[in-house]
Amino acid sequence: MSDWVKKYYNDHAAQEWKRLDNAQSKIEFASTLRLIEKYFPRLGRVCDIGGGPGRYTIELAKRGYQVTLFDISEEEIKLANTRLVELGLQAELLVGDARNLNQCITGSFDAALLMGPMYHVIDIQGRRKILRQLKSILKPGGLAIIAYLNSWGLIRTGITDFPDWYKDATRLRSLLNDQTFEGQTLSDFTECYWSNPDIAIEEIESAGLKIISYAGVESFASGMYPLVEKLSSENPEAYANVLQVAAETCELKQYRDSTDHLHFVVQNPI
Repeated sequence: MSDWVKKYYNDHAAQEWKRLDNAQSKIEFASTLRLIEKYFPRLGRVCDIGGGPGRYTIELAKRGYQVTLFDISEEEIKLANTRLVELGLQAELLVGDARNLNQCITGSFDAALLMGPMYHVIDIQGRRKILRQLKSILKPGGLAIIAYLNSWGLIRTGITDFPDWYKDATRLRSLLNDQTFEGQTLSDFTECYWSNPDIAIEEIESAGLKIISYAGVESFASGMYPLVEKLSSENPEAYANVLQVAAETCELKQYRDSTDHLHFVVQNPI
Protein backbone atom coordinates (compact mmCIF):
# COMPACT_ATOMS: atom_id res chain seq x y z
CA MET A 1 0.00 0.00 0.00
CA SER A 2 1.13 3.53 -0.64
CA ASP A 3 2.59 5.99 1.88
CA TRP A 4 -0.62 7.95 1.40
CA VAL A 5 -2.72 5.08 2.76
CA LYS A 6 -0.30 4.59 5.65
CA LYS A 7 -0.41 8.30 6.51
CA TYR A 8 -4.21 8.37 6.34
CA TYR A 9 -4.55 5.61 8.91
CA ASN A 10 -1.77 6.99 11.10
CA ASP A 11 -3.64 10.31 11.14
CA HIS A 12 -7.09 8.74 11.69
CA ALA A 13 -6.42 5.90 14.14
CA ALA A 14 -8.98 7.05 16.70
CA GLN A 15 -11.54 7.70 13.96
CA GLU A 16 -11.11 4.17 12.64
CA TRP A 17 -11.68 2.78 16.14
CA LYS A 18 -14.94 4.75 16.41
CA ARG A 19 -16.14 3.96 12.87
CA LEU A 20 -17.74 0.66 13.83
CA ASP A 21 -19.82 2.44 16.47
CA ASN A 22 -21.98 4.39 14.03
CA ALA A 23 -25.40 2.91 13.30
CA GLN A 24 -24.63 1.82 9.73
CA SER A 25 -21.23 0.32 10.50
CA LYS A 26 -22.63 -1.60 13.45
CA ILE A 27 -24.52 -3.64 10.87
CA GLU A 28 -21.26 -4.41 9.03
CA PHE A 29 -19.67 -5.37 12.37
CA ALA A 30 -22.55 -7.62 13.43
CA SER A 31 -22.66 -9.37 10.05
CA THR A 32 -18.92 -10.02 10.08
CA LEU A 33 -19.04 -11.47 13.61
CA ARG A 34 -21.90 -13.69 12.47
CA LEU A 35 -19.77 -14.97 9.57
CA ILE A 36 -16.89 -15.65 11.97
CA GLU A 37 -19.17 -17.59 14.31
CA LYS A 38 -20.70 -19.54 11.43
CA TYR A 39 -17.57 -20.49 9.49
CA PHE A 40 -14.43 -20.20 11.61
CA PRO A 41 -13.22 -23.11 13.75
CA ARG A 42 -14.09 -22.76 17.44
CA LEU A 43 -10.44 -22.39 18.47
CA GLY A 44 -7.09 -21.82 16.81
CA ARG A 45 -4.76 -19.18 15.45
CA VAL A 46 -6.25 -16.26 13.51
CA CYS A 47 -4.40 -13.52 11.59
CA ASP A 48 -6.24 -10.18 11.42
CA ILE A 49 -4.62 -8.59 8.35
CA GLY A 50 -5.29 -4.88 7.96
CA GLY A 51 -7.23 -4.94 11.23
CA GLY A 52 -6.33 -1.37 12.19
CA PRO A 53 -6.98 -0.60 15.87
CA GLY A 54 -8.06 -4.15 16.55
CA ARG A 55 -11.83 -4.16 16.88
CA TYR A 56 -12.02 -7.67 15.42
CA THR A 57 -8.80 -8.75 17.14
CA ILE A 58 -10.40 -7.95 20.49
CA GLU A 59 -13.57 -9.88 19.65
CA LEU A 60 -11.53 -12.87 18.52
CA ALA A 61 -9.35 -12.76 21.65
CA LYS A 62 -12.47 -12.65 23.83
CA ARG A 63 -13.60 -15.85 22.11
CA GLY A 64 -10.37 -17.63 22.99
CA TYR A 65 -8.50 -17.43 19.68
CA GLN A 66 -4.75 -16.83 19.49
CA VAL A 67 -4.68 -13.66 17.40
CA THR A 68 -2.05 -11.89 15.35
CA LEU A 69 -2.95 -8.34 14.33
CA PHE A 70 -1.04 -7.19 11.25
CA ASP A 71 -1.44 -3.60 10.00
CA ILE A 72 0.45 -1.01 7.99
CA SER A 73 -0.19 1.80 10.50
CA GLU A 74 2.02 2.16 13.56
CA GLU A 75 -0.57 4.40 15.21
CA GLU A 76 -3.36 1.87 14.70
CA ILE A 77 -1.18 -0.83 16.26
CA LYS A 78 -0.36 1.42 19.23
CA LEU A 79 -4.06 2.07 19.78
CA ALA A 80 -4.81 -1.65 19.52
CA ASN A 81 -2.17 -2.37 22.16
CA THR A 82 -3.70 0.22 24.49
CA ARG A 83 -7.18 -1.27 24.12
CA LEU A 84 -5.93 -4.84 24.60
CA VAL A 85 -4.08 -3.89 27.79
CA GLU A 86 -7.16 -2.08 29.12
CA LEU A 87 -9.23 -5.23 28.59
CA GLY A 88 -6.62 -7.65 29.90
CA LEU A 89 -6.38 -9.40 26.53
CA GLN A 90 -3.37 -10.57 24.55
CA ALA A 91 -2.51 -10.62 20.85
CA GLU A 92 0.62 -10.58 18.73
CA LEU A 93 0.97 -7.14 17.11
CA LEU A 94 2.92 -6.69 13.86
CA VAL A 95 3.47 -3.68 11.60
CA GLY A 96 3.82 -4.35 7.88
CA ASP A 97 2.38 -4.31 4.39
CA ALA A 98 -0.17 -7.01 3.49
CA ARG A 99 1.74 -7.70 0.28
CA ASN A 100 4.54 -9.13 2.42
CA LEU A 101 3.45 -11.42 5.24
CA ASN A 102 6.91 -12.89 5.86
CA GLN A 103 6.58 -12.02 9.56
CA CYS A 104 3.77 -14.58 9.72
CA ILE A 105 4.76 -18.24 9.71
CA THR A 106 3.79 -20.08 6.53
CA GLY A 107 0.92 -22.52 6.97
CA SER A 108 0.41 -21.70 10.64
CA PHE A 109 -3.04 -20.05 10.79
CA ASP A 110 -6.38 -21.79 11.12
CA ALA A 111 -8.22 -18.68 9.90
CA ALA A 112 -7.67 -15.09 8.85
CA LEU A 113 -9.43 -11.79 8.26
CA LEU A 114 -8.44 -9.61 5.31
CA MET A 115 -10.68 -6.64 5.99
CA GLY A 116 -9.11 -3.61 4.32
CA PRO A 117 -6.09 -4.17 2.09
CA MET A 118 -8.11 -5.31 -0.95
CA TYR A 119 -9.69 -1.88 -1.26
CA HIS A 120 -6.50 0.09 -0.65
CA VAL A 121 -4.19 -1.64 -3.14
CA ILE A 122 -5.10 -0.09 -6.46
CA ASP A 123 -3.13 -2.32 -8.85
CA ILE A 124 -4.34 -5.79 -9.68
CA GLN A 125 -0.87 -7.34 -9.34
CA GLY A 126 -0.65 -6.05 -5.78
CA ARG A 127 -4.07 -7.43 -4.87
CA ARG A 128 -3.27 -10.82 -6.36
CA LYS A 129 -0.02 -10.87 -4.38
CA ILE A 130 -1.95 -10.21 -1.16
CA LEU A 131 -4.26 -13.12 -1.90
CA ARG A 132 -1.30 -15.42 -2.57
CA GLN A 133 0.29 -14.28 0.69
CA LEU A 134 -2.97 -14.96 2.51
CA LYS A 135 -3.13 -18.47 1.06
CA SER A 136 0.47 -19.13 2.10
CA ILE A 137 -0.09 -18.40 5.80
CA LEU A 138 -3.25 -20.52 6.07
CA LYS A 139 -3.13 -24.17 6.99
CA PRO A 140 -4.59 -26.58 4.44
CA GLY A 141 -8.32 -26.29 4.97
CA GLY A 142 -7.86 -22.93 6.72
CA LEU A 143 -10.59 -20.32 6.31
CA ALA A 144 -10.57 -16.58 5.72
CA ILE A 145 -12.93 -13.66 5.25
CA ILE A 146 -11.91 -11.21 2.54
CA ALA A 147 -13.52 -7.76 2.25
CA TYR A 148 -14.01 -5.73 -0.92
CA LEU A 149 -15.70 -2.40 -1.57
CA ASN A 150 -18.49 -2.99 -4.08
CA SER A 151 -19.25 -0.49 -6.85
CA TRP A 152 -22.67 -2.08 -7.46
CA GLY A 153 -23.69 -1.07 -3.95
CA LEU A 154 -21.83 2.20 -3.79
CA ILE A 155 -23.71 3.53 -6.81
CA ARG A 156 -26.78 3.59 -4.56
CA THR A 157 -24.96 4.88 -1.51
CA GLY A 158 -23.69 7.80 -3.55
CA ILE A 159 -27.18 9.28 -3.81
CA THR A 160 -26.91 10.28 -0.16
CA ASP A 161 -23.13 10.28 0.43
CA PHE A 162 -21.68 11.96 -2.69
CA PRO A 163 -24.59 13.23 -4.85
CA ASP A 164 -22.51 15.87 -6.68
CA TRP A 165 -20.85 13.07 -8.58
CA TYR A 166 -24.14 12.40 -10.32
CA LYS A 167 -24.12 15.77 -12.07
CA ASP A 168 -21.88 13.93 -14.57
CA ALA A 169 -23.85 11.07 -16.19
CA THR A 170 -20.65 9.48 -17.49
CA ARG A 171 -19.25 9.28 -13.98
CA LEU A 172 -22.55 7.88 -12.71
CA ARG A 173 -22.56 5.14 -15.35
CA SER A 174 -18.91 4.35 -14.61
CA LEU A 175 -19.90 3.25 -11.11
CA LEU A 176 -21.40 0.11 -12.59
CA ASN A 177 -17.82 -1.11 -13.06
CA ASP A 178 -14.79 -1.41 -10.81
CA GLN A 179 -13.13 1.89 -9.96
CA THR A 180 -9.65 3.05 -8.97
CA PHE A 181 -9.18 6.36 -7.16
CA GLU A 182 -5.53 7.23 -7.52
CA GLY A 183 -4.24 10.70 -6.74
CA GLN A 184 -7.60 11.86 -5.45
CA THR A 185 -9.85 11.32 -2.46
CA LEU A 186 -13.51 10.51 -2.19
CA SER A 187 -15.42 12.12 0.68
CA ASP A 188 -12.12 12.78 2.50
CA PHE A 189 -11.02 9.14 2.05
CA THR A 190 -7.59 8.01 0.90
CA GLU A 191 -6.89 6.32 -2.44
CA CYS A 192 -8.94 3.20 -2.89
CA TYR A 193 -10.25 0.53 -5.22
CA TRP A 194 -13.90 -0.48 -5.72
CA SER A 195 -14.56 -3.91 -7.16
CA ASN A 196 -17.77 -5.73 -8.02
CA PRO A 197 -18.78 -9.34 -7.27
CA ASP A 198 -17.73 -10.79 -10.63
CA ILE A 199 -14.26 -9.22 -10.56
CA ALA A 200 -13.67 -10.04 -6.90
CA ILE A 201 -14.60 -13.69 -7.46
CA GLU A 202 -12.16 -13.95 -10.35
CA GLU A 203 -9.34 -12.39 -8.31
CA ILE A 204 -9.90 -14.70 -5.36
CA GLU A 205 -10.15 -17.88 -7.43
CA SER A 206 -7.03 -16.94 -9.41
CA ALA A 207 -5.07 -17.21 -6.15
CA GLY A 208 -6.21 -20.80 -5.66
CA LEU A 209 -8.65 -20.02 -2.85
CA LYS A 210 -12.05 -21.72 -2.78
CA ILE A 211 -15.09 -19.50 -2.18
CA ILE A 212 -17.43 -21.06 0.38
CA SER A 213 -19.93 -18.20 0.56
CA TYR A 214 -20.11 -14.44 0.40
CA ALA A 215 -22.16 -11.74 2.04
CA GLY A 216 -23.24 -8.18 1.50
CA VAL A 217 -22.71 -7.18 5.09
CA GLU A 218 -25.10 -4.21 5.16
CA SER A 219 -27.84 -6.48 3.75
CA PHE A 220 -31.16 -4.73 3.07
CA ALA A 221 -30.00 -1.62 5.02
CA SER A 222 -27.24 -0.71 2.54
CA GLY A 223 -27.19 2.75 1.02
CA MET A 224 -29.43 4.33 3.66
CA TYR A 225 -26.90 5.80 6.08
CA PRO A 226 -28.90 8.92 7.10
CA LEU A 227 -32.11 6.91 7.58
CA VAL A 228 -30.37 4.19 9.59
CA GLU A 229 -28.75 6.81 11.83
CA LYS A 230 -32.12 8.48 12.36
CA LEU A 231 -33.77 5.16 13.16
CA SER A 232 -31.11 4.30 15.73
CA SER A 233 -31.62 7.56 17.63
CA GLU A 234 -35.40 7.95 17.30
CA ASN A 235 -36.58 4.33 17.41
CA PRO A 236 -33.88 2.19 19.05
CA GLU A 237 -36.13 -0.86 19.40
CA ALA A 238 -36.78 -0.92 15.66
CA TYR A 239 -33.09 -0.28 14.96
CA ALA A 240 -32.10 -3.25 17.16
CA ASN A 241 -34.32 -5.49 15.06
CA VAL A 242 -32.88 -4.11 11.81
CA LEU A 243 -29.38 -4.77 13.13
CA GLN A 244 -30.22 -8.36 14.01
CA VAL A 245 -32.15 -9.26 10.86
CA ALA A 246 -29.65 -7.54 8.54
CA ALA A 247 -26.88 -9.71 9.99
CA GLU A 248 -29.05 -12.80 9.63
CA THR A 249 -29.78 -12.09 5.96
CA CYS A 250 -26.41 -10.81 4.75
CA GLU A 251 -25.72 -13.95 2.71
CA LEU A 252 -29.03 -13.88 0.83
CA LYS A 253 -28.46 -13.49 -2.91
CA GLN A 254 -31.10 -10.76 -3.27
CA TYR A 255 -28.98 -8.42 -1.09
CA ARG A 256 -25.38 -9.49 -1.23
CA ASP A 257 -24.45 -8.13 -4.67
CA SER A 258 -25.76 -4.62 -3.97
CA THR A 259 -24.19 -3.59 -0.66
CA ASP A 260 -21.17 -1.39 0.05
CA HIS A 261 -19.00 -4.16 1.49
CA LEU A 262 -18.65 -7.67 0.09
CA HIS A 263 -17.21 -10.25 2.48
CA PHE A 264 -16.06 -13.51 0.90
CA VAL A 265 -15.65 -16.63 3.01
CA VAL A 266 -12.84 -18.65 1.44
CA GLN A 267 -10.88 -21.81 2.15
CA ASN A 268 -7.33 -22.85 1.41
CA PRO A 269 -7.93 -26.21 -0.31
CA ILE A 270 -6.64 -29.31 1.45
